[in-house]
Amino acid sequence: MSRKQHSASEFDAIVIGAGFSGLYMLYRLRELGLSTRVYEAGEGVGGTWYWNRYPGARCDTPSIHYSYSFSPDLEQEWEWPEKYPTQPEILRYLNHVADRFDLRRDIQFSTRVISAVYDNSTNRWTIQTHQGDQASARYCITAIGCLSAPNTPTFQGLDSFQGQVHHTARWPSEGVDFTGKQVGIIGTGSTGIQAIPQIVKQADHVTVFQRTPNYSIPARNRPLTSEEKASVKANYRKLRQTDRESPAGITLNFHRQSALEVTPEERQKKFDEAWAVGGTQMLSTFSDLDTNLEANTYLADFVRSKIATIVHNSERAKLLMPHDHPIGSKRICVDTEYYETYNRENVSLVDVRISPIEAITPTGLRTHNGEYKLDMIVFATGFDAMTGSLFKIDIRGKDGQALKEKWAGGPRTYLGLMTAGFPNLFIITGPGSPSVLSNMVVSIEQHVEWITDCMKYMLEHNFARLEPHVEAEASWVAHVNEVAHLTLYPLANSWYLGANIPGKLRVFMPYVGGVGNYRKKCQEIAEKGYEGFAFC
Repeated sequence: MSRKQHSASEFDAIVIGAGFSGLYMLYRLRELGLSTRVYEAGEGVGGTWYWNRYPGARCDTPSIHYSYSFSPDLEQEWEWPEKYPTQPEILRYLNHVADRFDLRRDIQFSTRVISAVYDNSTNRWTIQTHQGDQASARYCITAIGCLSAPNTPTFQGLDSFQGQVHHTARWPSEGVDFTGKQVGIIGTGSTGIQAIPQIVKQADHVTVFQRTPNYSIPARNRPLTSEEKASVKANYRKLRQTDRESPAGITLNFHRQSALEVTPEERQKKFDEAWAVGGTQMLSTFSDLDTNLEANTYLADFVRSKIATIVHNSERAKLLMPHDHPIGSKRICVDTEYYETYNRENVSLVDVRISPIEAITPTGLRTHNGEYKLDMIVFATGFDAMTGSLFKIDIRGKDGQALKEKWAGGPRTYLGLMTAGFPNLFIITGPGSPSVLSNMVVSIEQHVEWITDCMKYMLEHNFARLEPHVEAEASWVAHVNEVAHLTLYPLANSWYLGANIPGKLRVFMPYVGGVGNYRKKCQEIAEKGYEGFAFC
């Protein structure tokens, strides 16, 4: 629908965000017969896939898994052209979903929610938009995504730069012309690794400013054959079920054998086979790669050896080799000719740990060891993950308590779904759930379905309010931390811990216990009358 103005409106539910989470949430709320308004900051649907239009933007989960499972008809009519979907293709898919299920009429676009305040006396949430409009609802659901608050560094002199500055998470819809330009790219995480090989094809010269090298596995992307598409559609129901029961929300060949139980030759053979297939399946070659440092080091050494083989300049190859964290403890990257890009003559690599960036100048960038003349600067510096998008909204629960204040010592949730003191506030893929460690669409669907089942339970029992017990929340937070410390994840300064944001408390935020196990826990709690929750 076209954007509508409401000075004051009342709904049963308000949803913030119209990406994968918000669209499905709206669909399920309609099934419950609840009046719903979705507020979306963008001009269209898509969430993170609306904003992240940078060159090379592509999902690192195979397309046949990175899609909704709630509608068998939708599964059968949609065809994914490639193994990994591009940003334009994902956006086309989400627009198709919005149109197919007539979702736009309940979405207000170009509207940013700036506050959400709970009223104890009425058991309702009041939200306010940046335009000054207000609306209230019994339920408030945040569907704003884990990776939607861009992290833009505040370098000295940035405002003085006379060229163009772009952040990959806020890319111009009309695109960017790099022809004949001297381009500086800051950041070599998943986004930078996707964008750099595409930008260098057009720019006159690209200088990459790397703080931390990351492990990357070739995607081996390719078109899907008609036979593959037919096979997937014939077996979608079984595939979806195995996705839901799997550790990461995606059906992979997980091997139960330890990397320490095989000969060096057998280990090398497994790694070579996985490298040839490509993608994140590399991390499932042995059962203990995320828990045993010796096993993990074998894989890390393997990937470093591949970098040495691919990158012709040995000194440059060494700069691209990670040594400060176990492989997989930071987000594993999936690329198309990333390392090969550094064999091009129009690419330079600067290690900013050795030569830190001191300032942006009117004509470029200055590091400790030199100055670089640039026409454009691209920030591929990622996001304030998990909590950043929530903290951009002034969310206040009972007695005016601010969510940001409650979570000052780290996010506190029960199941990653709710937080004590904030009744009827549901958080889709919040901290304390598998979220970013999983196939996001599988985790989103599970959360949306759990939330709407819970709302149905409340309606059937005439409950007006729901929130977790403080004790249940504390127990879950302790469990999330305990499970995390059984793995190698805490050994990396990753955005999983907020380490990419200056001043942010280091707390491991996602749940590493596995999608299948997590789903069972959520279901068991629901079957016990929503154990750990207080109704009134």
